[in-house]
Amino acid sequence: MITISTIEKSSLAAALQNKLGTPELEKLKRSAEIAVNTVLKVKKDEQVLIIANPAPASMSISASLYDAASQAGGKPTLLVQPIKTQLDFAEESVIAAFSARPEVVLSISAGKLGKDEKGISEPYQWNGTSYDHVFHLLQYGEKVTRAFWSPSLTIDSFIRTVPIDYALLKKRALLISEILNKAESVHVSAPGGTDIRIGLTGRIAKVDDGDFSAPGSGGNLPAGETFISPENNTAEGLIVFDGAISVNQGDILIQEPIRCTVHSGFVTDITGGAEADALRETIALAEINAQELYKSGKLSREKAELYAKNARNIGEFGIGLNPEAHMSGNMLEDEKAFKTCHFAIGQNYDEDAPSLIHLDGLVRNPTINARFSDKSECLIEKDGELLL
Repeated sequence: MITISTIEKSSLAAALQNKLGTPELEKLKRSAEIAVNTVLKVKKDEQVLIIANPAPASMSISASLYDAASQAGGKPTLLVQPIKTQLDFAEESVIAAFSARPEVVLSISAGKLGKDEKGISEPYQWNGTSYDHVFHLLQYGEKVTRAFWSPSLTIDSFIRTVPIDYALLKKRALLISEILNKAESVHVSAPGGTDIRIGLTGRIAKVDDGDFSAPGSGGNLPAGETFISPENNTAEGLIVFDGAISVNQGDILIQEPIRCTVHSGFVTDITGGAEADALRETIALAEINAQELYKSGKLSREKAELYAKNARNIGEFGIGLNPEAHMSGNMLEDEKAFKTCHFAIGQNYDEDAPSLIHLDGLVRNPTINARFSDKSECLIEKDGELLL
């Protein structure tokens, strides 16, 4: 038996009628103000695009952010679209809203923001890099937008994990990123059986430190991780996911560990119980959907094959750093928890391994050892305890 945090569906009217007690409302207001004023530093007359779904938590959090952005002098716009999964496309009106080139974007989705159908069929180009979503173009390419995205964010998580010591988080995240930037590879092992090495040459780590005040910056809220795209085709070994993992239907809190054999950067075998079945099915669906995009003329044969191939790619390695985060089957918060690291199967963050999926999975109590070209090493974490 597996527990799946299903994507909640609700009418907009029901979402707007969501009742919160006064103490909870005050905490919600405080967290929204921290998000707008401390994390994003919204300024007068800035366009603030908020994208939500007709679900109680999404609407309540988005409304509080709308009010906070307005009070900060920004010009917020709230768009509500149907709930989207890993493989769904965003509504055309949502994609069109990005043409206004908003300075700030907040995605408070009960599921996912949704893919950009036009961007996948005709990728945007910027300085020699291709982007398959206009959001990524504006943020990572043109760097006109700053943002945070919070898929499946709950009210409890928002009011608990947002009011933290961001100076300390930033210090830890930066220190780890500097180590990973210099490392040639990193070796990760864990009591559950994980034993894998990934190459890092040429890769630059990203920090989700809660400072999204500069154009082009962004990450999750709750914040709290340092993450990096592995060097393509280098991951080798075994990942045993024993915390939680994302699949197309939602987030699974793992009961029976999922064993993923990795060779030359790709998952070649998946074993385990019902959770492993759900992971295999999601990967297979991504492979099938990539071919369907080719058949419908939205992808060339070569691109469809690349998207399908990368459905098994190891696209991310990250380390959780939020002291208030805990594992509950909600990946947005789970991957920020102390004493965990995570790997993602699918698309990476360096835009050179496109895929229709990005499935984060957690490993408990890891030992993380960075290795450098001069053969020296730096132990970042041992049995889940940060050593820095």
